[in-house]
Amino acid sequence: MFEALTNPLRRILSGLGRPGTLTPENMEAGLAGIRAALLEADVHFRVAADLCDRVRAKAVGTEVLKSIEAGQMLVKIFHDELVSMLSSEGEAFRWAKGRPTVVLLAGLQGSGKTTTAAKLALHLRDKLGRTPLLVAADLQRPAAVDQLRVLGAANDLPVFHASGLTPEEVARQGLAEAQRTGRDTVLVDTAGRLHIDQELMDELVRVRDAVAPDTTFLVCDAMTGQDAVRSAQAFQARLPLDGVILTKLDGDTRGGAALSVRHVTGAPVRFVGTGERVADLQPFHADRMAGRVLGMGDVVSLVEKAQEVIDEQSAQEQMERMLQDRFTLDDFLQQLQSVRKLGGMKGLLAHMPGVPEGFDPDSLDEKRLDHTQAVVLSMTPHERRRPESLDMSRKRRIARGSGTSVPVVNELLKQFDGMRKMMGQMKQGGLLSRLAGRFMPGLGLGGKPPSAADLADAQRVLAGGGVRPAGPRGPARDDLRKSRKAERQRKKQARRRH
Repeated sequence: MFEALTNPLRRILSGLGRPGTLTPENMEAGLAGIRAALLEADVHFRVAADLCDRVRAKAVGTEVLKSIEAGQMLVKIFHDELVSMLSSEGEAFRWAKGRPTVVLLAGLQGSGKTTTAAKLALHLRDKLGRTPLLVAADLQRPAAVDQLRVLGAANDLPVFHASGLTPEEVARQGLAEAQRTGRDTVLVDTAGRLHIDQELMDELVRVRDAVAPDTTFLVCDAMTGQDAVRSAQAFQARLPLDGVILTKLDGDTRGGAALSVRHVTGAPVRFVGTGERVADLQPFHADRMAGRVLGMGDVVSLVEKAQEVIDEQSAQEQMERMLQDRFTLDDFLQQLQSVRKLGGMKGLLAHMPGVPEGFDPDSLDEKRLDHTQAVVLSMTPHERRRPESLDMSRKRRIARGSGTSVPVVNELLKQFDGMRKMMGQMKQGGLLSRLAGRFMPGLGLGGKPPSAADLADAQRVLAGGGVRPAGPRGPARDDLRKSRKAERQRKKQARRRH
């Protein structure tokens, strides 16, 4: 996501360098490059020009600390202005009192409107505690009603549909059904067209007048770039919008629509679709989006997602087994499944800061995760606990059961052994316990993040080196001293008992 914009911006901003004061001379070349990068990423020309003007007005003459480069300061200013441009006030929904809240979804055909209706209903139910009813009022596209019914059945969401009626009559009867059954939110899926025409707008106006929606969302395909912005402008002119939902944002490498639609139309982006699954709908946060555009990642969203899909008690037990050298292939499998729930390696990297420039997330072979999972599941419980017991005959059986080969099994065992050795190095230096104490539930969750030295240790271990030698008062030496002292006391007590 945003690779076409993020990589050029990182090159331009890092190239400014040099501590000191931001001046027109040391900024102008950078701003010209930023403007070109924005336009290349399909950002609307007015948005690109306005953003650069705002950055210039705020940055010129800004004093920079001696320890900070001018480029780093410009990154902060650019980030703040981008957040300001993308931000919106108020809540995404206007809730009705004493009757069901009506949400109308409009958009062109192919924008993902029907799938988004189901995603939004799931969000309302699981995140906001609402009881939504989906209304299938898209009678233009063949199978649109069936698609919504299938999505509703798969996710335990009720769907109202009726044949032989006009779209506005279906919407009106759907609202009556919600009142009769005690549903507090109605989501009306309307028809789209391949382009905006008078017939489409007339139908939407009739449906709007029939149900008087409290909130109207326009669903736009982010991959269409400037076409998404133009369609949003056209809809806004005829059908006042309360917000925009951008779909297929995970496939939009340019990001032009996400950065342009708010500024050009005045309609705030409220939600973004980040995948094909019904659960892949996220509220839009301007600060997090700005961070991703500038290559800073979005760790907050990643943590929120992890809290939803990872069992806290299980994570704590896994960390305790790591600390006690009892980490098994069962734990390894659970971690692998957690990664899959988070969207795989590609999904993780999309939220992580510091991904190397030019790295293509699509180059990751997610099928290897399938092979690894198949290999572990083909083992017996004893073999997962004691992988050293695997002889050649067992490996052949596992390879046959997993549909792989003996070399694949050997590679997994080699990786697992390397992971255990790495944990041993981290534990020996006290790093594992320090990281656990800061991150794991029950072991200090919510405390301070690891120090720069801790992270340097982790990076060194992952690169194949050891934990740094502790200084005379280093935390690693303190941990080791305490551990040895406790061990001496245990041995002394044992001798006394004998």
